[in-house]
Amino acid sequence: MSRSFRDTLNERLKNEEFRKEYEALEPEYQLINAMLEARKEKNMTQQQLAEVTGIAQGDISKIENGCANPSLKTIERIAEGMGKRVKLEFV
Repeated sequence: MSRSFRDTLNERLKNEEFRKEYEALEPEYQLINAMLEARKEKNMTQQQLAEVTGIAQGDISKIENGCANPSLKTIERIAEGMGKRVKLEFV
């Protein structure tokens, strides 16, 4: 019987150590998702975003894949390139 990703994740989240690490990564996943959704909304490729921001396409790819730790200034440049602004919250 094949298990879905969600089933496997729910099982793993029962482990306290795994759950804490997963939750610690949530802001990063939110940023990645926001970037992907904004690019999709603007119908932009990574290359087009690179051209309007001056940020290398490879660096944009790394950010979207969770393989980079961009500065707030870089995030703001990316948002501006898609006609967006950054909003941070402490909750």
